Amino acid sequence: MGLLDSLKSALGVRAEVDAARDADPEDLFGMSTAYVTMGADLDFHPLGTAALCFSEVDSTDFADAVDEVETILRAGEEETGTRFRRHVDDHGYHWVILDDDDPEDLVTSVHFAADTFVEQGYGSRLLAAVFGFERDDARAYWVYSFRRGAYYPFVPTTGHERDSRLEFKLETVLDGELELESNESYWYPLWPDDEGGHPWG
Repeated sequence: MGLLDSLKSALGVRAEVDAARDADPEDLFGMSTAYVTMGADLDFHPLGTAALCFSEVDSTDFADAVDEVETILRAGEEETGTRFRRHVDDHGYHWVILDDDDPEDLVTSVHFAADTFVEQGYGSRLLAAVFGFERDDARAYWVYSFRRGAYYPFVPTTGHERDSRLEFKLETVLDGELELESNESYWYPLWPDDEGGHPWG
């Protein structure tokens, strides 16, 4: 299953219909402590990058909302050094990608961006927030689905395979610290555009 199908199924229409709870940008702050647990208990350390994925609306009002998000992130860049850039993937989904060695600054910036979309009336366009970790040559991601209001783990390997065993271990260790997606059918992979890349491209 490609990224397009994954987003449509896991983070789009079906998830919205089946949503277990309302998404809340405040859930993102759970990652502020989870990254400590990831390091202490699993030896996974932050990549220094996180991203917010959203779908676009062809309207001036939505463009103004995106401009507001960029204004806030630009101010944050000056204050905390959290760099940001925009990317449109191969399927037309938009990403705000943030880089910072301080994971708490990353969480705060992703929250600010998501909360701004919500305040501007476009919370329904938010699809996912993705936080990356690494251990030796392995990468692991925590994906927050805004349509499900919950996190799930994603551990890709080569050839569009995933390490399900490690994903379940991540779930076990972080259970109670993050709001987790209990229905594994929603643990959809967010395959990168290129082999070895990140979900955000």
